[in-house]
Amino acid sequence: MDIVGIMEHLPHRYPFLLVDRVLELEAGKSVKAIKNVTMNEPFFQGHFPGYPVMPGVLILEALAQAAGVLTFKSINPPPSKNTILFYAGIDNARFKRQVVPGDQLILTAEITASKRGIWKYSAKAYVGDDLACEADLMCAQREV
Repeated sequence: MDIVGIMEHLPHRYPFLLVDRVLELEAGKSVKAIKNVTMNEPFFQGHFPGYPVMPGVLILEALAQAAGVLTFKSINPPPSKNTILFYAGIDNARFKRQVVPGDQLILTAEITASKRGIWKYSAKAYVGDDLACEADLMCAQREV
């Protein structure tokens, strides 16, 4: 799925759209996506001058967005355009490696549970074969 397909499923837009491409997606199960990290990202101006590092919260956000694409592709019938997923929880978040300009984040998420509009995922972000971040995410599906 390219960026146009991603934007059909996520409400996020520049500069907050943090998924560039979906490589693999099995509805109801898992997703594998990428985020190309470039020096042009607006957050690098202040995080940190002279030593650019992607903020951990934005790595978690990228994981949640990848999980969001998976969720919207898993809901049958497809949700309305007024459906949004909101963070409801982040557990067991661990950061194992810094993410810097030039890295390509490989974002993975697996659905571990879903019930009445609450979705849970096991999510991991890699740079190459190196684990950069892992967390258990929970999102709530809402109509706005």
